[in-house]
Amino acid sequence: MRELYLFSVWLHILAAAAWIGGMVFLGLVLVPVLRKPPLRDSSTALLYRTGLRFRQVGWISLALLVLTGFVNLAVRGYGWMKLWQGDMWQSGWGRALGAKLIFVTAVLILSAVHNFYIGPRAVAQMEKAPGTARTDRLRKVASWMGRITLLLSLIILALAVTLPRGGL
Repeated sequence: MRELYLFSVWLHILAAAAWIGGMVFLGLVLVPVLRKPPLRDSSTALLYRTGLRFRQVGWISLALLVLTGFVNLAVRGYGWMKLWQGDMWQSGWGRALGAKLIFVTAVLILSAVHNFYIGPRAVAQMEKAPGTARTDRLRKVASWMGRITLLLSLIILALAVTLPRGGL
């Protein structure tokens, strides 16, 4: 059982690194490079294709995070029945876990809306009518959704650090 737990924690950390690292790379490396003159003309296509690839990696990472999160809880003795007991949520550990689960839900929803609705519409609009008010608005909404998702993911990471130390 200990080996399963250690493997699950390792996989959980690896998936978090892929998820957060990918978002940081996109925002701090790829997007600024694409704004420079040599790549500006092809930036929409490059960002779209990179985004599609990261979408696959991202959703695999998110699925692994949810799956290994439940495995980690179960191995530590927190099954479905215990999760429905109110007293568990009264401890610092339970409050940290509860907050983490709320933020995870928000990240999953934001990611789905960004990846399958706003992002594709923004790219289509950038290809169809670059420089219009609608294009700029969709691009900004997509950009802010990505930033908010990263911020929430970093909060989840901070909460995860508190869990083995007793929570909040």
